[in-house]
Amino acid sequence: MSQENVPAVAENGKGNGAAAKLPTFSTLKPHLIVEAPHAADAISFYKRVFGAEEIAKSHHPKRKADQELPLILHAHLKFGSAEVMVCDEAEEAGADVKSPVALKGTSVILHLETDDVEVAFKRAVDAGATVTEEISERSWGQRYGKVKDPYGFVWSLATPIKEPAVPEDHAQA
Repeated sequence: MSQENVPAVAENGKGNGAAAKLPTFSTLKPHLIVEAPHAADAISFYKRVFGAEEIAKSHHPKRKADQELPLILHAHLKFGSAEVMVCDEAEEAGADVKSPVALKGTSVILHLETDDVEVAFKRAVDAGATVTEEISERSWGQRYGKVKDPYGFVWSLATPIKEPAVPEDHAQA
């Protein structure tokens, strides 16, 4: 939808003469679309590498009924307080819903904060992720690096940099 086709909403919450109430959002759960039939492998990778907890999983009913390798229709994973959904790429998701493999790239970076970026980074690389950006201290206050997992998703891994101690001669009395 182009910018000019988006209905205008004034600061007072009214657009085009009608009152508009903004909805309340509670959670954002990205869906990671994996090249079929590799979602089960991706789930295992995320559990092993990032310590993801599998909350729920269901298989694609058509593929299950056909006695083929079942596709993952829906898997809900938690990484601490972060949550994602993982599924196999299937035409039922829509023509515009593709895996990074189908896209030959990705349009999103998944940012995962941890208490030890070096350990998280090493675990990812040892499990088959590719380094796309080495860890370094960033001006925004994090030790940060990026890896691409075997399923085409780019993960930025980061740890906040601890504030340096203020020398006593600079401390305010």
